[in-house]
Amino acid sequence: MPLHEPLYDDALALLQELIRNACVNDLTPDSGQEVRNVETLERFFAGSGVTTRRFEPHPGRASIAFTVEGSDPEAEPLTLLGHIDVVPVDEARWTTDPFGAEIIDGKLYGRGAVDMLFITAAMAAVTREVARSGRPRGTLTFVALADEEARGGLGAGWIAQHMPEALSWRNCLSETGGSHLPTADGSDAVVINVGEKGAAQRRLHVTGDAGHGSTPHGKDSAIARVAEVARRIAAAEPPVTDNEVWRGFVRAFRFDPATERALLEGTGNYEAFGELNAYAQAFSHLTLAQTVLRAGGAINVLPSHAWLDMDIRPLPGTTQDKVDAVLREALGDLADEVRIERLISEPATQSPAEGPLWEALVDTIREEFPEAAVVPVLATGGSDLRFARRLGGVGYGFALHARERTLAEANKQLHSHDEHLHLEDLRLTVRAYRRVVERFLGAEST
Repeated sequence: MPLHEPLYDDALALLQELIRNACVNDLTPDSGQEVRNVETLERFFAGSGVTTRRFEPHPGRASIAFTVEGSDPEAEPLTLLGHIDVVPVDEARWTTDPFGAEIIDGKLYGRGAVDMLFITAAMAAVTREVARSGRPRGTLTFVALADEEARGGLGAGWIAQHMPEALSWRNCLSETGGSHLPTADGSDAVVINVGEKGAAQRRLHVTGDAGHGSTPHGKDSAIARVAEVARRIAAAEPPVTDNEVWRGFVRAFRFDPATERALLEGTGNYEAFGELNAYAQAFSHLTLAQTVLRAGGAINVLPSHAWLDMDIRPLPGTTQDKVDAVLREALGDLADEVRIERLISEPATQSPAEGPLWEALVDTIREEFPEAAVVPVLATGGSDLRFARRLGGVGYGFALHARERTLAEANKQLHSHDEHLHLEDLRLTVRAYRRVVERFLGAEST
């Protein structure tokens, strides 16, 4: 199907308005105010014949679903999950207005342009066109979700917990996917996110002797102890995963046999992946990031308590108990002196790289890039797709980027200064979503 220019134009205009609404989520309940983007979308869909359902668990933290009912109740449904909040900006580090949505040299600048408002706008434009064109065989739902950047507690997570019947979780698409791998032999490979790492946030508590700062001799220092805890954790080396998605990712690079074997065995140098070295290491390991350290208050008081917060991301199959065991092993003889507190703890999720929706994505990618291998990957961060997977559905991160846009370049734009989207990628993503809907739901071309 040739791209309908009006469809792209609609998506672009909507994307600019979504950026300008500046729905900044700073992780506090009253931030975000996604209601602004919900109202924009309500105007966008006005008169299109969709059924709408709005959710607002906290004032201003609104999400909304737009549904085009299918003609065949037995046909597979498709749900498009697009979040409408964005992360904060350091405005002094931007060279453009982060909420101006300016177009410069074929690129659209703005917070959320890549994460993930361009996909959200593409989803909305395609859903509206389907609604105007007649009923598809299967039901199509587009959901604009609040609070994804704070793990979805006032968005997809809230809906999944309190109103799971409000939408179908059976077949879902969301961020991100569709960028290319810089393979060793120059062949093309396009990624689709099939899963994501979980959360195993931990707070490690240690204690020591209180006292006056003027007489530290003989005191057991909580600060010295937490420093040693941090040193030992930093030295920990969890083993490489044997997850088949990771193994397929390594093979997709077409390294020489010795390099491939070393990487699969966990003895290889991740610099082989170039700019993707940090991503590849996170993809293949339980990661232990030390992010917050707290102790004391007054400069003349020896604190009796110190704690270290950790952002730990487990792979599929890694239990919370296993995470604690890894920490205790790293702590060695200090393990009994450290209290491990579990904070946000969620399992990793993964969908199979097979089935009707997967095949629709693969066929769509190959329309644009006929020679490309399609490679399933895991996201090292989180997305709203995990709620669909937990409720028994499949979920894939999907978009489409030009051949020049590598996975490393796409990842660099996430939460970055001067975040920008190549408009060519918006065109490709609009076209791709339209074709996936046609393939999967039987929507008629117009």
